[in-house]
Amino acid sequence: MSLTADDVKKRNQGLIEEVLKAYPEKTVKKRAKHLNVFEEGKPDCGVKSNIKSVPGVMTIRGCAYAGSKGVVWGPIKDMVHISHGPVGCGQYSWGARRNYYAGTTGIESFVTMQFTSDFQEKDIVFGGDKKLAQVIDEVQTLFPLNNGISIQSECPIGLIGDDIEAVAKAKSQQYAGKTIVPVRCEGFRGVSQSLGHHIANDSIRDWIFDKGQSKAVPFEGTPYDVAIIGDYNIGGDAWASRILLEEMGLRVIAQWSGDGSLAELKNSPKARLNVLHCYRSMNYIARYMEETFGIPWVEYNFFGPTKIEESLRRIAAQFDDRIQEGAERVIASYQPRMQAVIDKYRPRLAGKKVMLYVGGLRPRHVIGAYEDLGMEVIGTGYEFGHNDDYQRTAQDVQDGTLIYDDITGYEFEKFVDTIRPDLVGAGIKEKYVFQKMGVPFRQMHSWDYSGPYHGYDGFAIFARDMDMAINNPVWGLSRAPWKEMRD
Repeated sequence: MSLTADDVKKRNQGLIEEVLKAYPEKTVKKRAKHLNVFEEGKPDCGVKSNIKSVPGVMTIRGCAYAGSKGVVWGPIKDMVHISHGPVGCGQYSWGARRNYYAGTTGIESFVTMQFTSDFQEKDIVFGGDKKLAQVIDEVQTLFPLNNGISIQSECPIGLIGDDIEAVAKAKSQQYAGKTIVPVRCEGFRGVSQSLGHHIANDSIRDWIFDKGQSKAVPFEGTPYDVAIIGDYNIGGDAWASRILLEEMGLRVIAQWSGDGSLAELKNSPKARLNVLHCYRSMNYIARYMEETFGIPWVEYNFFGPTKIEESLRRIAAQFDDRIQEGAERVIASYQPRMQAVIDKYRPRLAGKKVMLYVGGLRPRHVIGAYEDLGMEVIGTGYEFGHNDDYQRTAQDVQDGTLIYDDITGYEFEKFVDTIRPDLVGAGIKEKYVFQKMGVPFRQMHSWDYSGPYHGYDGFAIFARDMDMAINNPVWGLSRAPWKEMRD
């Protein structure tokens, strides 16, 4: 028997009250602010966000270092990114996020390599400035074709007071003005990796835009120059997006940080429009470029044909008739192919219910792609979202949707156990928990080693992967815990 909308709201509200009973009184007051049932017509999702996690309660968040090194700076391919501190943080981030790039690793591309100052106890006592200088010298000797270096500071650096700015300036002068960027992204800063995004954006502002414009690579501009910002090319996402922009007549002069280069960073202020994909990680620099260089920016969503069409038209509206006609031509050319994908997979996926919990933009951006396949997102939330993320999310979720911010492991498992969605889309930390519960799962941070999911090409892969997850016969060979208890 299917539940009515009112029944769903009452169930979800009751579920929130039930999970809160497991906490001490003080924790209840804090966690209650992060959980809600969305009411249609409200301007936001009604939850508090960007607040420090409750100590002792498991959180899925990353740190400021992860936000800077793992997201913003790390995918810049022709720069060496030094993890300044103990080896563990750099080793954890070394696996990268499948930020695809063109180039030869170790020659002109360094994304998947790990560079660390490997702090030891003596470095904590006596400081690591000299060691950092030595690492930079070794980088220059071993990898002379690198175009720049960033210094990603880990927690001990801020605690002991290493002067990474002084080292960066000295070494930049020693190596004929080489771009060396110190990034104060110690993991303890802020409440999550979100502050790391902001810090990284500020370092681009201070060390690339404000100091690097005289060395920008010269080129002849056109009225149709755009920069793709906040696409990390996971599984080739940025390439799939770039194809559409170029087919409609635009010229992409910069793409960062996925498959991006230092030269593209430096030339970004020459764009006529910034197209922003991951609002959470890059809105800061987009706003700065608008205020300083007069470059407008527009947010876009290339997940699923419905949102792609809306975004192509929104981008085209910033230009003349030539680009607007180009957008319509692109939409029309892909429409038969997208309809074929929908005709194939929608009968197998229609009515399936999904719960999401991811970072960045995915908790709202992928909703349209699921809806194109007839699926329903019944719960969503952010690991490190801000209030403006939830305001934007309110435009995409349905009445009665369960909203959860910085959800704890206990809460998420309880929600899934009770609601029993057909699919959970979250991160690697949640993947095996829910698979062992017998719930189909997709890793939505790095597309579970698939992709791309962006653009028209990506939607076909997205639809295939969701079908493969939900309708895989393996689920008939396993028993979810709630089924065992009810048999």
